[in-house]
Amino acid sequence: MDKTLDYINLKYTPTKNDLVVLYRVEPNKISIETACEHLAAESSIGTWTEISTMNPRVAKKLKPTVFSIDKKTKMVKIAYTKDLFENANMPEILSSIAGNIFGMSVVKNLRLVDIYFPKSIVDSFKGPAFGIEGIRKLTRIKERPLVGTIIKPKVGLNEKEHAQVAYNAWVGGLDVVKDDENLTSMSFNNFDLRVKETLNARDIAERKTGEKKIYMPNVTAETTEMLRRANLVKKQGGEYIMVDILTLGWSALQTLRDANLGLVIHAHRAMHAAITRNPKHGISMLVLAKVTRLIGADQLHIGTAQVGKMTGEKDEVIDIENAIEYSKTKSTENTLGQNWQNIKTTLAVASGGLHPGHIPKLLSKMGTNIVAQFGGGCHGHPQGTIAGAKAIRQATNAYMKKIPAKTYAKTAPELKCALEHWK
Repeated sequence: MDKTLDYINLKYTPTKNDLVVLYRVEPNKISIETACEHLAAESSIGTWTEISTMNPRVAKKLKPTVFSIDKKTKMVKIAYTKDLFENANMPEILSSIAGNIFGMSVVKNLRLVDIYFPKSIVDSFKGPAFGIEGIRKLTRIKERPLVGTIIKPKVGLNEKEHAQVAYNAWVGGLDVVKDDENLTSMSFNNFDLRVKETLNARDIAERKTGEKKIYMPNVTAETTEMLRRANLVKKQGGEYIMVDILTLGWSALQTLRDANLGLVIHAHRAMHAAITRNPKHGISMLVLAKVTRLIGADQLHIGTAQVGKMTGEKDEVIDIENAIEYSKTKSTENTLGQNWQNIKTTLAVASGGLHPGHIPKLLSKMGTNIVAQFGGGCHGHPQGTIAGAKAIRQATNAYMKKIPAKTYAKTAPELKCALEHWK
């Protein structure tokens, strides 16, 4: 590292043109100050030794500043000038602030906790096309949460069987039916045929119920095929698509958003825990959520606040929900906040191990501005998928009417059965 460059200035105040990053830094047998010097250098203009090509002009214009070090919590804040980053290029941004630094020997553990994006970078991305307001307008659901299911089993059903399960869920009262994360186009379930069959089932369910029904086919694939599948969904009359954003990649998500197909983009976070789960190392789900909103997904799985089967502390999940559902959030002890300017909101999705009995606790924690999804908690109902869907809708109605679920269940047999089954 070039010792002539001092990256630490605890009196520095970030400017409106700075991208600010919050790290948790656990140094490896060195002081946290030294670790921060290496971290700032490697993520920007420096390297491991002094170099003859470094000049005062470069250093003055592009050198980042470590402006906050909390030795007790190991939390560190670094301000980077916007000139270090290319607008509308998330891979480049992350290659800098979340790239080589994770492999440095000077840190034992390193976690990217949060990012604050300056206006110039925010303005370079499209953000969600619909946002929460657009989704509620499309679905004609004004106040209550959207409720839905994921087809189970995850894989194995053929196209007609898949469509029948979807139909049963819709006529039972659910709004949304979603493909699972590992169902794309299989030898036993062809994507094109599945979309046609399931959207036909949707149309019949809408006529029967008089309600808007949504199908989210999983278009995850190589980018050319992804776009072909998305265009097919639109041609067939679909209004939503789903993608596995992490296995797909940030560039592919941006390609999908920039195509401006007029389809709501539902983002599944499969693989996130490989990156987010270790609280000492990796990247937080908060960061991934902010990036997802910035690029342009309309809906995002964020966890269930310790209600279902997935990990995710309540406070962490609520921080994520706030970051994607509001136009501006304030910094806290563990977050940096964000001013989203003209970027639309992203609707939070709660999914993973939920059943009708969880609804009061889930909604009391996360509010009603969510999509609540039930896989086994719908199809695992002792009386089948239609009854499972009815029980979910009944439990939701009970909550919205401020009636205890057990009281409501006295006149709702499907809910009564669900509550007894999942005690």
